[in-house]
Amino acid sequence: MGSAAELAAAALMMLGFPCLMLAALLPSVYAFVVAAAVTYLADHFLHRKGSYLINRLSKVRAGLSIRFLIRQLLLILLLARMSLADNLVFYAAVACFIAFYGLQAPHGALVTLIRNRRRMPVATRNIDLKSRIRVPDAPPRGLLHRSAEKMLHLDLFAVAGLLVSAALDDAFVGFVGAGITVALGCLYVAVLLPYVRGRRIPPKAETVLAAVDDWLAAHKPETVLYFSGSKDSAYQVNMWLETMEQLETRPLIILRERAILNNLAPTTVPVICVPGGVHLMNLDLSTVRVALYAANVGKNIHLLRVPTMKHVFIGHGDSDKLASVNPYSKVYDEVWTAGRAGRDRYAIADVGVRDEDIVEVGRPQLAPIATWQGGPEGPRAGAADGRVPTVLYAPTWEGWDGNPGNTSIVLAGENIVRKLVEADPPVRVLYKPHPFTGTVSAQAGAAHRRVTALVEKAAAGRAADPRFTTDTAAQERARAELARIEARLAELAGAGGDKGDEAEATRDGIVDVERHREIAGLRAEWNAAYWNSFPEYEHRVITGAEPRLYDCFNVSDAMVSDISSVVSDFIASGKPYAVTDSGELGAEEFKRQNTAVRAATILSNGAAELGGLLDAVRDPSADPLAADRKELKQYLLGPDEPTSIDQFNAAVADLARKAETRNVGQQSRVGAASIDPAEAAELTTALPAQRSTSAGDTDDVNAV
Repeated sequence: MGSAAELAAAALMMLGFPCLMLAALLPSVYAFVVAAAVTYLADHFLHRKGSYLINRLSKVRAGLSIRFLIRQLLLILLLARMSLADNLVFYAAVACFIAFYGLQAPHGALVTLIRNRRRMPVATRNIDLKSRIRVPDAPPRGLLHRSAEKMLHLDLFAVAGLLVSAALDDAFVGFVGAGITVALGCLYVAVLLPYVRGRRIPPKAETVLAAVDDWLAAHKPETVLYFSGSKDSAYQVNMWLETMEQLETRPLIILRERAILNNLAPTTVPVICVPGGVHLMNLDLSTVRVALYAANVGKNIHLLRVPTMKHVFIGHGDSDKLASVNPYSKVYDEVWTAGRAGRDRYAIADVGVRDEDIVEVGRPQLAPIATWQGGPEGPRAGAADGRVPTVLYAPTWEGWDGNPGNTSIVLAGENIVRKLVEADPPVRVLYKPHPFTGTVSAQAGAAHRRVTALVEKAAAGRAADPRFTTDTAAQERARAELARIEARLAELAGAGGDKGDEAEATRDGIVDVERHREIAGLRAEWNAAYWNSFPEYEHRVITGAEPRLYDCFNVSDAMVSDISSVVSDFIASGKPYAVTDSGELGAEEFKRQNTAVRAATILSNGAAELGGLLDAVRDPSADPLAADRKELKQYLLGPDEPTSIDQFNAAVADLARKAETRNVGQQSRVGAASIDPAEAAELTTALPAQRSTSAGDTDDVNAV
């Protein structure tokens, strides 16, 4: 529904129009001026905020153009009620608004045409297309950004002039205002015209695709990370970027949606975004030997159809959820899991994935997680020496199926947090909810808000408690350091040059490696400064991308969560953890069904068992589950040596050899057979023939 300010603005705007009508009927110029100002300002505020309510208004036939048109019609009504219907200014107002309304059609058409012509068949990052094709600069951002709103607001000159004329009974000001509005509208349209023709538009699709193929032929990518999904799922591909940067083969990332590209984290790996299925299948990927898939989605079929590469499901997490043993996984040549647990899950699920097709490669993404070794130098060493220990509450989201066992937030969240903030001896609570929380279930959203309120209230109470003292000077220094780092990051972001549009970003979107490394270093410094910028006992609600989940792991002494990959990842730390049995299966059945909780404190929805977790945090030497966690860690995530990235690289190399062996064997069989050479070429590469499909045909292709 939006924020309270947005709701208030929407209410003022909608109430403003009846007030405009009343002012016109009375008639009252001054009342009309006030009501018009309210509607203009409220409308502008909602657009600046990008409010969801703006879209809702358009659904009930109260869209932007309609709102402006109604205000203009009511102004004409005001002039008529003031007995100005026979005055030239009245006819000037009618002519002005008709002409202005007519100008909106060519304006909208030109804006749409420019955007469509500048939309590339593929968008890229870290790929040199600039030397291969000519891509002109984007139009000035001011011309296209919120263009409809800018065009419509040109009526302000006419509205203001006509109201002054009505108040002063002086037609001249009205004529001037109307003239300025029409003149500026014509100028806006005229300025857009050059950008729809000639050298101001990018090359045709065939030229762009040929340039991409030329780059592919020169770069010869060997390993591809393929991803398709909604913009909210970008984290699923972002988690693999550092791993792709560390591959010993030439990597490439292929995305299917522009929204994912726009939300992709910075990377040095070449990226190609190919929205059209036909365009994807026409790319020359003949050098690729291994394709990695982070999600099971329908568009995977567009690459799965290519037999010259081996296809691997790597997923975007490792948990006991049903998604981790999706029957779709049997379409891949191999399924890579972190440890033995993933292999056993598929065996138990019996969904058609053969044991010999499963490879254990560890979890390279877990390298940033600090591991507690159990000694006095470990991250938890201070938990029993007077320092306030930290407990992270990181529930997962409610999911799509309405299963009450998906998340603890609805039934147990308040109980967990209340017991943590009231614990004696005290602990600090970090609450980091899943970013999807509340997107499906209103109950989950309401529970999240209640938990947030609990944490914030407890934080305010602790700040006023004289038992807790802090080094204010150190925090001020940390805040100053945080401000310095953020300023430098903003400077580097500006230096990166936000491109005018997709075409410019494709042309110029090559990462500066040194700048990329500096940003990575600054991110690490930012994280340290962030945690030092407030007291170590302060409860905190953490949302957004920063600090990252793994950073929260590293400053925590224990965690409470739900069945999800978060639990499997936290196990890498070796620290105590608790998992909520929200579906009320019972502790033994819960452990039987969910491998990751075998070394956890099992919580009921009442969270009565939370004391066991807190006891382990306060006295690590009396932790009864420490040995179980160590054993479970190896079972779920594999051995510490060789490192996960070494295991991953070895798996890539082994599968690439299998792909090459297959291709050589296929060539031998084709060479021995008496078949048409064209058919032989198709069998060997299984890539599409030359582009016989028209450039505009980019619909998804569902045939294999």
